[in-house]
Amino acid sequence: MAQYGDKSVAPYPAPHGGYGDPHQAPPPGFNPGYNQGPPPVMYQPGPVPEYGAPPGAIAPAMAAAAPVGVPPGLEYLTQIDQILIHQKVELLEAFIGLETNNQYEIKNSLGQKIYNAKEKNDCCTRNCCGSLRSFDMKIKDTMDREVIRIIRPFRCVSCWFPCCLQEMEVQAPPGTTIGYVKQDWHPCLPKFSIQGPNKETLLKLDGPCFACNCCGDVDFELKGKDSDQPVGRISKQWSGLLKEVFTDTDNFGIQFPLDMDVKLKAVLMGACFLIDFMFFEKVGEANQRSSVFS
Repeated sequence: MAQYGDKSVAPYPAPHGGYGDPHQAPPPGFNPGYNQGPPPVMYQPGPVPEYGAPPGAIAPAMAAAAPVGVPPGLEYLTQIDQILIHQKVELLEAFIGLETNNQYEIKNSLGQKIYNAKEKNDCCTRNCCGSLRSFDMKIKDTMDREVIRIIRPFRCVSCWFPCCLQEMEVQAPPGTTIGYVKQDWHPCLPKFSIQGPNKETLLKLDGPCFACNCCGDVDFELKGKDSDQPVGRISKQWSGLLKEVFTDTDNFGIQFPLDMDVKLKAVLMGACFLIDFMFFEKVGEANQRSSVFS
């Protein structure tokens, strides 16, 4: 995929001396592309560089009309089959133990930031309810437009309370529900249903018995509703000993089929955040949860 400012892609050939002869055939390799070829690729817009900015500054690329049924701001998700989610280090939280709103950077496979996510709730909820806390999470694109909203109500997580397990609602655009992530009861394993806007189950997400990343990754396998064949995964990636011990910053990777419905891709992002809070969030001196027993 050609990127903006890529010098390896040759520009249109410039004629020498004026506009050239209009009756002359174009040089070999030059294709004007009238009514030919695939539709133009849609790029995630970036911040507009100021006048006189250094070469290589990011500028918003012109995009084709959004495909039918794709919520505004999610067009870029139609082009990718994996997402990286990196939690930002909160210095105040690291030094004094006061829980702050979690913030995340969402990137493509090249490490380029495509979205920002920030938890929104009050200080009392964060520090009294711990990792079970309710919140709204706003996901914004690089133009600071809110494109996804994730709503998490207060729920239990233990297998001993099957009537009030975890649930998360995903909206895109904000105010329009596109799906849910619901924890399924199981005595040993963390299991989730990826649901549509009418709470119909579309995919299943299964985790290991002990979600503990001791010097390794933790994988949650994404499977079809009626199949055990994996179609993707959400992976908690090992961040290094110091970060894992002294902070609660986490790195995740999400893999899914390229042709998956873009709304489902957005719901999987919500599932990733739910998994982070359920199993990998540390609050004060409390230990991370590693199973559905606690």
